[in-house]
Amino acid sequence: MSVQVLVLKESAAGEKRVAATPETVKKLAAAGAQVAVESGAGLGAGITDQAYLDAGAQLAGPDSRGVADLVLCVQPPAPAAIGGLKAGATLVGVLHPQADQARAAALQARGIRAFPLERLPRTTRAQAMDVLSSQAGMAGYKAVLIAAQLAPRFFPMLTTAAGTIRPSKVLIVGAGVAGLQAIATARRLGAQVEGFDVRPETREQIESLGGKFLDLGVSAAGEGGYARQLTDDERAEQQRRLADHLRGIDVVVCTAAVPGRPAPKIVTASMVAGMKPGSVIVDLAAETGGNCELTRPGETVEEGGVVIDGPLNLASMGAVHASEMYARNVYNFVALLLKDGVLSFDWNDELVAKTAWPEPAPEPATAAG
Repeated sequence: MSVQVLVLKESAAGEKRVAATPETVKKLAAAGAQVAVESGAGLGAGITDQAYLDAGAQLAGPDSRGVADLVLCVQPPAPAAIGGLKAGATLVGVLHPQADQARAAALQARGIRAFPLERLPRTTRAQAMDVLSSQAGMAGYKAVLIAAQLAPRFFPMLTTAAGTIRPSKVLIVGAGVAGLQAIATARRLGAQVEGFDVRPETREQIESLGGKFLDLGVSAAGEGGYARQLTDDERAEQQRRLADHLRGIDVVVCTAAVPGRPAPKIVTASMVAGMKPGSVIVDLAAETGGNCELTRPGETVEEGGVVIDGPLNLASMGAVHASEMYARNVYNFVALLLKDGVLSFDWNDELVAKTAWPEPAPEPATAAG
């Protein structure tokens, strides 16, 4: 019997993305799966139920959650919803099981084989499955548009009958995928853009997008392309130099993150106090606490004339393209599990083994006979 795949309708507040599109439904069907989609799952991303039907899917019935072998989602289902899944089913999405004890307990109680895609190894082979990168690109783009809307000034230089308007000075903090997209977007809007990252190897990437690398004399190059934690002395020197520089900046977009940890506090309250009235900070890292000390996740506040915005789930604001990318990422990962219409787990494949939660124990070595 073909594997039964279920595409969930997201239940998180404000979530408009969906884990499969008609394009990926067709690919799943071609791989031998039978696909059911919960009614209305794609509406936030501009996909009707009929579009899924035309692609070969069925609309999920009331018992679909209890019979599906493979369940696809964007954000993790609530613990109660996990309890309604088929025992031993496979769940694929951005699940963060260790962030919620009730969620982890529900997964274990039902024997769910979970594949939290945020655990995917960041290798060349995994790039087509990398949901963090694809969604960060949308988040970086949207963050700059929010900043442009909040800023009481033009981004580009303009020559008008009333005189010349100087371009806004924009600083992007963090040069990961989101930060680089933010730099590119701010440049397209005509701003004078700088990029700051404690990893010196990002200089070339920032400059390739037309930004200027802001060198504060502190390096925190770490393993795997991520930043390491700064020492107290390094952080103090970084903050002193950054505080001086921020006095001349109009817009700051914060994107710095350390995987599995709260976002590093880079912009302090005293730095904000030294910024010009009318300046704007958009803190894309708000979901993990924010890079700015004064960020309030999900709120827009004003401190001493500086507007600080802490948007949440920015990728969902671009749900159409974010869903297209996310669904392709999910399909490319699921293709590792689908063999001739059935689920098969190759624990020798590091992408499968290291993404699984909990990670499977290595098989004991057998003695030569």
